[in-house]
Amino acid sequence: MGNLDERVEGSKDELLEELKEFLRMPSISAREEGAEGFRECAEWVRSRLESAGAQAKIMETEGHPVVYAEIGEGDKTLLSYGHYDVQPPEPLELWESKPFEPAVRDGSLYARGVADDKGDVLARIQALRLYQEEFGPLPFKLKFLIEGEEEVGSPSLPAFVRENAELLSADACIWEGSIKDEANRPVIFCGTKGMAYVELRAKGPSHDLHSMYGGIAPNPAWRLVQALRTIKDENGDITLDGFMEMADPPTEKDLEAISRIPFDEAALKASWDVEAFDRNLTGEEALKEYLLRPTANIAGMQSGYTGPGSKTIVPSEAFVKMDFRLVVGQDHKRVVELVREHLKKRGFDDIEVVDMHGLEPAKTPVDSPVVRTAVAAWEDLGSEDAVVYPTIGGSGPTSLVATDLGIPTIMTGNVANAASRIHSPNESVRLADYFESVGYFARFFRRFAD
Repeated sequence: MGNLDERVEGSKDELLEELKEFLRMPSISAREEGAEGFRECAEWVRSRLESAGAQAKIMETEGHPVVYAEIGEGDKTLLSYGHYDVQPPEPLELWESKPFEPAVRDGSLYARGVADDKGDVLARIQALRLYQEEFGPLPFKLKFLIEGEEEVGSPSLPAFVRENAELLSADACIWEGSIKDEANRPVIFCGTKGMAYVELRAKGPSHDLHSMYGGIAPNPAWRLVQALRTIKDENGDITLDGFMEMADPPTEKDLEAISRIPFDEAALKASWDVEAFDRNLTGEEALKEYLLRPTANIAGMQSGYTGPGSKTIVPSEAFVKMDFRLVVGQDHKRVVELVREHLKKRGFDDIEVVDMHGLEPAKTPVDSPVVRTAVAAWEDLGSEDAVVYPTIGGSGPTSLVATDLGIPTIMTGNVANAASRIHSPNESVRLADYFESVGYFARFFRRFAD
């Protein structure tokens, strides 16, 4: 496919300027203001798909619109999922350049959304354009589903998928979210964990009290600490009643895939600036914990006075935010009920459990045909070291397609890398990876057609 490489090489300036134009649009779904700019971004994506020859349209939801497109004819159908919304850029003072003014430094492109997920979205559209220039019309049907609410939990997507199940039907789906690992190897993910996100709220006196009453006044912060201690013990084991029993055990294929993953734990620890993983986990045990087992995580705690200096009080209220990452067999609604039942059984029924949001787990077999296609496309690019992960530690609305619609779904393409700082200031992608990704998706289309 030498001519394809030449097309990518000869189009780099055009491809980069098109990406910069996309990144200048501050499509922040977490903010209510800017709805007009959001629609402009969706319209821009629609226009890019039309320029690539697809029939594209804006489809309304209860929230931000979905961009849907189709192109090609044939017996097989591929669905491509992505999102055009981005995270808020704050804290702004930590950015080395303005988040919505794309900047190139040392071979990398910096901007909010470049790694998650605008770079990935546009690389696929550009690959479609270059594929047709090189090989002609697509010999299969390609569908694009590009939403605008992924960064706020995709609240409108479940209804959209249910109402458009026939429209979205496909033989396979390529999802957003893949990255290159610490050793710059391409990674293919075959699933996502689910999530139950809850807030535990405790109340004490009607107002903050002088801490001289600390021995007799009910302290909601201590109340939460005591309750949390019943959910996870000092050994790091999750002790929430019924939680672990819900989880399906990993398959033999999953365990085989884990054994083949080259895991550089020293590099990961160094990137976090820590000397050891939790519970001193190492090697395959650490990988199994990360990829195959559920978690109970404290994401944030707040109570009382947290400003400078001292203030001696008994706080009037306290809350903790928790996320439970779920594996196949667990579902978010049932997990929330388990938390309520568990706390009530232990006398903590005064603690309010608020269901913030949730996602279901999803998994595609690691030996699925679409996985083999993804690996072969990397080999066509000269990358013989692509790594197949049975799942990823994170979550997304993948189950809507992989489980509800029964479409084998993977993440591949690797626009981002382990140092891309997704969701953080100075988000970036390496330009070499971006242009490689454009060529990769064109090769994936070629392979999928076989």
